[in-house]
Amino acid sequence: MTSPKPPIPKLSKPPIPKRPFRDSAIFYGVITVAFVVIVALTGGSLTLAIPVALACFVVATGYAWWKFRQRIRLEEENEAP
Repeated sequence: MTSPKPPIPKLSKPPIPKRPFRDSAIFYGVITVAFVVIVALTGGSLTLAIPVALACFVVATGYAWWKFRQRIRLEEENEAP
């Protein structure tokens, strides 16, 4: 007979940064620049790397902003009386 498994505790979410939208844009901007620099240093095609890096920046930043907005709205709804 197997013993019941103890419940897995839920981890609390880290607090939302003071400026989440700016912070995520800066973070993904740095990654974008690093990607292009690495491609340039290794002799890759910059005509391909720059559009790919910009597209990844737009998608990643947009997703981060969307998730932050969802979380901020959810927290505001939970705080409302």
